[in-house]
Amino acid sequence: MHGDTGLPLVLAGPSGGGKTSVCDALLQRRTDVVFSISVTTRAPRAGEVDGVHYHFVSTERFQEMARNGDLLEWAEVHGEYYGTPQSNLSECMGSGRTLLLDIDVQGARHVRRNVESAVLVFLLPPSAERLLERLHGRGSEDAMAVQRRMQSALSELEAVDEFDYAVVNEDLVSTVDVVESIIVAERASVQNLGSSVLEEAAKLAAELQETMSGN
Repeated sequence: MHGDTGLPLVLAGPSGGGKTSVCDALLQRRTDVVFSISVTTRAPRAGEVDGVHYHFVSTERFQEMARNGDLLEWAEVHGEYYGTPQSNLSECMGSGRTLLLDIDVQGARHVRRNVESAVLVFLLPPSAERLLERLHGRGSEDAMAVQRRMQSALSELEAVDEFDYAVVNEDLVSTVDVVESIIVAERASVQNLGSSVLEEAAKLAAELQETMSGN
């Protein structure tokens, strides 16, 4: 017995908190989890592939999508635009799969307002030292860009109480274990199962009544 409604799961937190690694590991574990590919106006980083990591578009194309209502959420971050195509959610909702959204805190707030069934998970770095190591370790940004990300991290950390779950990313395996357990628990919730769990309970109750009446 399971519901056929898709489960939108948002994974957010400070830049450098390890979201990408957690998402990649979770996708390798579970075939019922689908990654929500965002659109962005920023240039690809080394190793990033268009249509796999992001849909890389021009600013003009992004603004057109926003005007047409084609984006579930979008935000300007460090001078570039990021957004989630509405079609990602539409394709997931009737499939019974989990749609994994790797977005920032601004985007998570928009999803919370627009999608009642969304589950929000905040990924915390284990320490400020580890967060700084990850930010500096990228090597793809200058000192000014790193400073901006540090400032953003400060404001994002203040939003943790807006989320349903918080997970400290001590190590990859245990973090993915916890996120996977959240998916399993949410999948078993009465709200997600909806009419199917009510029908199953009613069927069991009818069978019990019939058995009791026959005794």
